Amino acid sequence: MPEQLPQSAMPLLEIDVLRTFVSIAESGSFTRAAGQIFRTTSAVSMQIKRLETMLGCALFVREARRITLTTEGERLLGYARRLLKLNEEAVSAFVTPQLNGQVRFGTPADIGTHILPGLLSLFARTHPGIEVNVSVGRSVDMIQRIDAGELDVALISVGNLGQDDSRGEVIHSEQLVWAGRAGGVAVERDPLPLALSTPECAWRRQALDALDRAGRSYRIAYSSEQCAGQEAAMIADLAVAPYPLSLVKPPLKRMDEGENLPSLGVYRIKLLCAPGCSEPVQVLARHVVAAFAAYH
Repeated sequence: MPEQLPQSAMPLLEIDVLRTFVSIAESGSFTRAAGQIFRTTSAVSMQIKRLETMLGCALFVREARRITLTTEGERLLGYARRLLKLNEEAVSAFVTPQLNGQVRFGTPADIGTHILPGLLSLFARTHPGIEVNVSVGRSVDMIQRIDAGELDVALISVGNLGQDDSRGEVIHSEQLVWAGRAGGVAVERDPLPLALSTPECAWRRQALDALDRAGRSYRIAYSSEQCAGQEAAMIADLAVAPYPLSLVKPPLKRMDEGENLPSLGVYRIKLLCAPGCSEPVQVLARHVVAAFAAYH
């Protein structure tokens, strides 16, 4: 029989690492898991490497476009979920929620919705006494609802037509790029077929202004209020679209910029809070800022 390690010498499973492991198993991606727990992909990879070294086995099968669990990984997943639940129960038995209340949170349907699952999951664990109600819509509508007292805090995209951009705090900026289907031919067509949002959208305005300055002919082949609609058109190779760089994932790719595809500049997101906001609103706002600071 193999020699049994004394109990004091047995390695200890870290709750933080188990949470990372479960996030990867459930999302099927190191990158998506990193976004959910607000870490870099490299930090997540290092955590799993240490866990695999400690247990002496591989936990994931790493393929080109997906991550699956090994037999040992499937065994660990059940233990990990039970340990995380037990940890949550133990903490809840001793820690009384310090803050209670409701926060009405608004976000446009772009990057905000991509960080929302991880943000809300973490916030629910750290502040279980605060109820968060989420509304998704246009940035212009978010501002109007803040002013009408219908929202407490909102994310807004900067540069939309008819929008007052003097308010709020910039908490995120990144390149706006051309995106399309990898290996697709839409980008080679003339006039250039575009998948765009509504006329007041900042991405649309930046793209059309850049094409007009470059003298590139184009046609609006697909129009959708939601970026999911633009993504569908790109995946089908019906059009290319202006897209924040962080949202360009396979099977999409960033198109090379040049004479035919001019540079689009920077996309920015602001956080706007209602005047005299309560402490629960301030706490959620701080979590939102931290989530974007960790977003890649």
